[in-house]
Amino acid sequence: MPSAGRWYALAGLVVVLDQLSKWLVLENIGFGETIYVAPFWNWVLTFNPGAAFSFLADQPGWQRWLFTALALGVSGWIAFMLRQHPQQRLLSLALTLVMGGALGNVIDRVRFGAVVDFVQWHVAGFYWPAFNVADSAITIGAILLVVEQLTTGNKKEISR
Repeated sequence: MPSAGRWYALAGLVVVLDQLSKWLVLENIGFGETIYVAPFWNWVLTFNPGAAFSFLADQPGWQRWLFTALALGVSGWIAFMLRQHPQQRLLSLALTLVMGGALGNVIDRVRFGAVVDFVQWHVAGFYWPAFNVADSAITIGAILLVVEQLTTGNKKEISR
């Protein structure tokens, strides 16, 4: 039976890649500076004290601890789930990516009071909110969770 240890290691790798990318950005880009990469892509250093799409970013600071506690709670639940289902590869990969991304952003909230974002995509004058490696891992993990649920649901229906 496969062990949850490999999933924890992958989550750790996501955290390391996230923090390394943020360190590189913090060392090389000034706050608010924009570096053109391609017609649809810029590097830009921003700090998001809120959640996705700057949700609650305008609040006085309590959201920092709410989102930190929420991410730690979800990560704890995921760690438990990974111990229960390490052999379910797609589910475990999805949960691992969410956990690694959540913990990467927790580190920023504790260190800076906000999440470091730096990838900015845009098209025809529309700018997507800046994001980071952790956000990407969470998004991919969430998509994989949906795929896993849809494919598992089909298998259960077929076996009836």
